[in-house]
Parts: sequence; C-alpha cells; structure tokens
Amino acid sequence: MSKFQVFEQSIPIKASAIAVENCLQDLELMHRWLNPALKCEPIGTWSTAVGSYSRFTIKIPLLEPSLRSVVVEREPGLIVWQFDGFFRGRDRWECRPIATGTLLFNRFEFEIPNPIIGWGFKIFAQYWTKKDMEAQLRRFKRVAEEVYFRDQ
Repeated sequence: MSKFQVFEQSIPIKASAIAVENCLQDLELMHRWLNPALKCEPIGTWSTAVGSYSRFTIKIPLLEPSLRSVVVEREPGLIVWQFDGFFRGRDRWECRPIATGTLLFNRFEFEIPNPIIGWGFKIFAQYWTKKDMEAQLRRFKRVAEEVYFRDQ
C-alpha cells in the first residue's frame, strides 16, 4: 500500500505577489529556478490556466521518468498542479502578500503507488528531494527579486 507524504515550505521574497506569480507562470523564468535535472514541457500550448497540461521529466541517464501534470486550481496568486505517473499527487504554489513583499508557500503532497519505487524513494531520494525543494525556493527567491528590481 502506498503512503501519502507531504513536504511544506515557505520563503519570504522582497517582491510583489504579481512578480512572484510571474515566476510561476513564465516557463523561461521557471526553468531558472527549477532543479537543472528537472525539465518542464508543455503538452500543447504552455499555460497555467485550469486544464492546461505539462510534463515534468527528471533527467536521469537511461530512465528519464516523467510526470504528466494538469493545472487543477488557479486563481490570482495560486496555482495547483496535479500529477500522475510514478508519483501521484499535487504541487500547490501560493503567493501571500506580506508587509515586506510576498510569502511564497509550496505544498508538495504525493503518494507512490508502486511499493518497490516507494521503498527506493524512501531509502535513496527522500532526503535529497526535501533538500532540493528547499534549495529550489532559494533559487526562486533570487529569480523573483532579480526580476522585480530589474523592472522597477
């Protein structure tokens, strides 16, 4: 039986919620903060509107596992991708305005249906994934603040 897992994290960003959200919906900016081993490609035309599809692929030699995702929730300051593949779950990104800019909140909730893959993830990748998600938020902060101050 698969086990449901949740990774939650947030980071304050000295930029407007609009600038932060732009880093979530602009594919070129997204590739600047995503892990370099992760590639996001649209299925059809790139969009973050509800019902838009994309594929996230992990660049692992010979394997390149991918997750097909669809935007299932979208409103100003909120994008939720739902995915299915070797992982099943949701990746929620929310921009919350604060006095000093924006608090970016990320909730990655997932299950791994295959018990062998789940065991491998727990033993070999769980710690790395959590650390990478923290590093990803730091990269996101740098990109968002750079874009925001450049455009001021």
